[in-house]
Amino acid sequence: MEKIRIGILGAGGIANTLTAVIGRMDEAAVTAVAARDYDRAKEFAAKYGFEKAYGSYEELAADDGLDLIYIATPHSHHYEHMKLCLAHGKNILCEKAFTANAGQAREIIEMAKAQGVLLMEAIWTRYFPQLQTLRELLAGGAIGQVESVEASLGNNLRGWARLDEPKLAGGALLDMGVYALTFASMVLGDQVEGFDVVAKMSEKGVDLQDSITLRYKNGSMAVLHCSMESMLMTQGLISGQQGLILIDEFNHWKKMTVYNKQKEITAVYEKEAGIRGYEYEIQETCRCLREGLLESPLMPLQETLRIMELMDAIRAKLGMKYPFE
Repeated sequence: MEKIRIGILGAGGIANTLTAVIGRMDEAAVTAVAARDYDRAKEFAAKYGFEKAYGSYEELAADDGLDLIYIATPHSHHYEHMKLCLAHGKNILCEKAFTANAGQAREIIEMAKAQGVLLMEAIWTRYFPQLQTLRELLAGGAIGQVESVEASLGNNLRGWARLDEPKLAGGALLDMGVYALTFASMVLGDQVEGFDVVAKMSEKGVDLQDSITLRYKNGSMAVLHCSMESMLMTQGLISGQQGLILIDEFNHWKKMTVYNKQKEITAVYEKEAGIRGYEYEIQETCRCLREGLLESPLMPLQETLRIMELMDAIRAKLGMKYPFE
């Protein structure tokens, strides 16, 4: 089986992490990287043992020897970089948050469909095998009817330009809140009837922390908390009429513990041994490419768009608008 040839657009921290993971996989290989500085790209390529390094994103997008481009730039730039890659007919795996707003996401999705290429959002939570285990537990009535979901995720990331700056679509929501919203969606679905949100804003006008309550048509609710200035326990809690499920580090499924109505532990599911967890999104991307799919059933484009629309609505209620909007 020939390896899927991947080009990396951007040479920052997440690009390094993903390239190291791919280097240990059989399905794919990173064969090219682009940065705005050629020396940085050349150093990146030498570090991981491949030859192609470009000093512009345009050169990478035009490389006919690539099967896929992984976009690893700040989410404020995803829109323009995906447009560039789509103009060259490239398949794309794009980091979360997919774009800065739903309008950008909608346009990119339409362009990809017109080009007939694969388009996927790299939000790793959606690709872990533990999600299937969770769905089987819920469908089997392990905790009865689900009534609520809680999720929290927070770290002190003040001083990171991509989070502090409105021009880079900064704030906690698009960087960490997207995980909490995705978790709620995976459990409770898409029938959100309304929401409430409160936030602490920075002096520059980005959200430092958010508390979001989603109300669903069937009466269930999700209570979500994210922060870029304080340390929060990264936990997801699913509460049912007959028990509950606690997930440690829910964004990458560290451990899942099932409790009965008496709050006694009935089952524990430890995270599977793997590389770092990013391998699952790469495996799914490779599968979709080999099967000729234009999107992944594990993270449909409509779901990507819906989450972007929800984050737009949350920002609108907070009065938070990016300078380029």
